[in-house]
Amino acid sequence: MSANGIRLHVAECDGGGPLVVLLHGFPEFWWTWRHQLPALAEGGYRVVAADLRGYGDSDKPPRGYDLWTLAGDIAGLIRALGEPGAHVVGHGWGGLIAWTVTALHPRLVLSLTSLAAPHPLAVRSAVVRDPRGQGRATARYAAAFQLPRWPERSLRRDGGARVARILRDWSAAEWDDLAEATVHYRRAIQVTGVVHSALEYYRWAARSQLRVEGRRFAAAVSRIPAVPVLQVQGALDPCVLAATAAASARWAGPQHRLHLMPATGHFPHEEHPATTTSLLAEALPAS
Repeated sequence: MSANGIRLHVAECDGGGPLVVLLHGFPEFWWTWRHQLPALAEGGYRVVAADLRGYGDSDKPPRGYDLWTLAGDIAGLIRALGEPGAHVVGHGWGGLIAWTVTALHPRLVLSLTSLAAPHPLAVRSAVVRDPRGQGRATARYAAAFQLPRWPERSLRRDGGARVARILRDWSAAEWDDLAEATVHYRRAIQVTGVVHSALEYYRWAARSQLRVEGRRFAAAVSRIPAVPVLQVQGALDPCVLAATAAASARWAGPQHRLHLMPATGHFPHEEHPATTTSLLAEALPAS
């Protein structure tokens, strides 16, 4: 599907009602929402899971891995689907994009749900103000991603063995189909262009902090949402600390709710799919 000058691949389950757009994180693709797609469609929603720019079967251009452009992709996708607006749900990087779409394209967003994805300004602030907490958690994986070429080789080596370690290390112990998911995500990282594109997200995030663009983005994304906002956060997430998630309340508006999931790591929708689906269904208005 054409959106914002590129082609985005989507998977759809149409229950005939309002549009719900699902946005994945790293190192995944649309398949991460395999549990939520049919369940939400059965609840009467038109549910679309997209491969983000650079992932899966979507286009992988050399540029455009900044949150300005990525939010434009999703805004364009909603319009291309012929809908006046959508309930936007995002995990990880998809969650950061969801926050950004809500700020930059508010008329297109009916509600926002983020999983393991605090508001971008909450992350930015926590990295600086809590260097031994969120700063260390972020640097543990993102710092190495700033190097040229080596991270790409590392992630693809041995058939994506490092992806398997990431999934295991970032999750808690209760992911029933982790073995199956690992097979899919190891295969997905081998698709030509994916690994470089995925790392460009992290590289833009780091570079932008030192540029005027970063200050402009911070000002733009500070718009307070006028729609309901649900945050779902794993209590054992090693990448995003619960305190950082809670700090998002400053930018989340009056209809904000944070749900902390015990015994859950960075992938709530996969580690506890039934619970996460129930939370999403409760957050959406009756179709």
